[in-house]
Amino acid sequence: MSFTKEFEVRWSDLDANRHLANSAYQNMMSHTRMAFLLENGFTQKELVKYNLGPVVFYEHIYYFKEIRPDDKIEVSLKLKGLSNDGTFFAFEHDFYNAKGKNCARCEMLGSWIDLKSRTLKGLPQHLLKPLDNLAKTDDFKVLTKADTRKYKVFPKDKS
Repeated sequence: MSFTKEFEVRWSDLDANRHLANSAYQNMMSHTRMAFLLENGFTQKELVKYNLGPVVFYEHIYYFKEIRPDDKIEVSLKLKGLSNDGTFFAFEHDFYNAKGKNCARCEMLGSWIDLKSRTLKGLPQHLLKPLDNLAKTDDFKVLTKADTRKYKVFPKDKS
């Protein structure tokens, strides 16, 4: 199953260069992800029941073509990776204009946190299924904790 969400570019979405601001890309991606999750059982009631909250480790956005005022945008969501227990997930978003041009792509990596213990947590089986049914990227992979350390850039603490 593929998932898409449509948006109209508003004046408040623009930056000083009169094209879509970075924060607007992030908001549209987040809105698309949450719409998919809500439609597939990740309701507030379910998240509270299991003490779950989503965590974003990183979002990498690649820009190909400007998105300007009055553009109509479609944002797609595909599954780029998922750990066996659902603790880790990776999504890929593509931004398309009304002419079907791919204007941007984002890769994001995230996890689920237990809001009481503040530790990473897998998903109950009934919430794993909708993720597994989401359209997958060609380079989909089963994620492990090692994938969260892909960039190995850790700041040093002050002494």
